[in-house]
Amino acid sequence: MKNTYTTNLDLRGLDFGLLIFRIAIAGLMLTHGFPKFTRFFGTEEITFGDPLGFGETFTFTFAVFAEFFCSVLIIFGFLTRIAAIPLIITMGVAALVVHIPDGFAKQELPLLYMFGFILLLFSGPGKYSLDFFLSKRKK
Repeated sequence: MKNTYTTNLDLRGLDFGLLIFRIAIAGLMLTHGFPKFTRFFGTEEITFGDPLGFGETFTFTFAVFAEFFCSVLIIFGFLTRIAAIPLIITMGVAALVVHIPDGFAKQELPLLYMFGFILLLFSGPGKYSLDFFLSKRKK
């Protein structure tokens, strides 16, 4: 009888878990990024916070890039570790700068996203990704 609660590492399960996690966290981030993306190309004037003093336009552009484009890259597992970095920065600023006065209830969601993207930065996308497929073709 197989022990379901073993501590041995099962790479097939790990790769499948990373696939599900990658699609879920980046897909959920898209629910924040897509409205920003449509506003970016819309006709209305964009007002956006500038917590670090880089200017509203740069800050908003970076947020759109991170939350929309980097999320799409992570869903497909393409340049996953690189794409995670702007998301970590964006969520770190949201949690630790923008929402500091609001308390933990407003910081919790960006912190969860940030730590999820930190996980992907260290683990990579797993076997079921474009990164893995393209690395196999180069050999």
